[in-house]
Formats: sequence, C-alpha cells, structure tokens
Amino acid sequence: MKDILTFLDALMRNNNREWFQEHKAEYVAAQTHFNEFTEKLIAEVGKFDDDVKVLTIKDCTYRIYKDMRFSKEKIPYKTHMGAYLCPHGKKSGYAGYYFHLEPSESEDYAFGNLLAAGLYNPTPSLTIAIRDKIYTEPEMFGKAVKAAKHYHWNDNAKLQRVPNGYPQDTIHAEFLKLKTFSLAASLPDNLVLGDEAKLIDYVVTMFKEAKPINDFLNQVVNDGCW
Repeated sequence: MKDILTFLDALMRNNNREWFQEHKAEYVAAQTHFNEFTEKLIAEVGKFDDDVKVLTIKDCTYRIYKDMRFSKEKIPYKTHMGAYLCPHGKKSGYAGYYFHLEPSESEDYAFGNLLAAGLYNPTPSLTIAIRDKIYTEPEMFGKAVKAAKHYHWNDNAKLQRVPNGYPQDTIHAEFLKLKTFSLAASLPDNLVLGDEAKLIDYVVTMFKEAKPINDFLNQVVNDGCW
C-alpha cells in the first residue's frame, strides 16, 4: 500500500492536470495495485457474504477524476482511493463494506485510512423505514450493534431528540436520532504499510463484524416499502 499512498500524497500536493499527466504512469501503477487488492477483498469477503462474491472491480471502485460541478474547491482529482463492496454494486443503494486509503494530511476528506460499513445518507423515506425496523426489532438490532464492537457510529447529523412517533425512552433511542446509519474504524498505519496478507486478514475480520449491521439494513432496502 505504500506506493499507493506515496502517489496520493504527491497528488495532494500537486493537484493539477499538468502534474497528473506527467505522472500518469505512477497513477496507473497505483490504481492497478489498488484494483488487485480489491480483487482479493472481493474473493475473501465473498466467502462469508454471497452478495459480494459476484462483484467486479468496476462494481466497487471509483474514478479518481472529481466532478467539479459540485465541489467548492476546483481541484480536478480526488486524493483518496476507495472500494465499496455491496449487493449489486456501489450505485445500488445497499449497505456494504468500504475500504479507504488517503494521506492523513488531505484536505479533501481528512479521514486518513479507514474502514466503513452501513448506509451513508439514506433517503428520508428509507431513514424512516430503518428507524421503524430498529424500533420493532430491537433485539436483532442490538445483536448487530454488539457484533460491530470495533467500529464507531457516524453521529454528525444526529437529531437532538427522538423523532416523533417513537417513545423517548425506547431501548435504542440514540440510534433513532441518527440521520445516517454508517459506522467506521481507522486503519492503523503499521497495518497499511506492513505485510499485505496481514492487512487483508485484518480488513476481512473487521468486515465480518459489520455483516450483521449490513444484513439488518439491507433487509429494509430489500423490503422496498419506503
């Protein structure tokens, strides 16, 4: 992974078309390495999640070119690489597993290297359906939360009060306040820069922890009554 992060760090400091064209070969090498790693992830995660094993690289990875129409900073390239493994591919709207590499000094996302899972920013109607399932199936949700013991939940857009229609003292009240149902865990530098086989094992173990949450959320997505 060191070669990927070295390229991304250089791109972060030289985010312009002229530099990128001059270093296109380095980008291709870094992207090829990242794709090879993603293929290994697909194979390993597919051993415990059947919806993942049929995915291709194209289903999971993203272009490095930014859509500047919606960006405040008019820089042409992303300074991270990510792979999202979920049923039917990254644009399907399903909960999944996300692997993210990014220089820690990046101003683009400033996340660094991390793992994530769940659903980020679901639609309002899907959010309501998820809350309903949490409320009506608290034991199943509680087990899923407990399994993801090495993750933290994204509560950046959390409501101050439990939404109307649910008891204020319900068992999972804090989760009903969430607007996004995603969780994340940082990736230690020693793992990312160390033996790649050990990194794969670690990521797969972490993704196994998140599978119950993804399953819970995808039951709602599959229901389609939202």
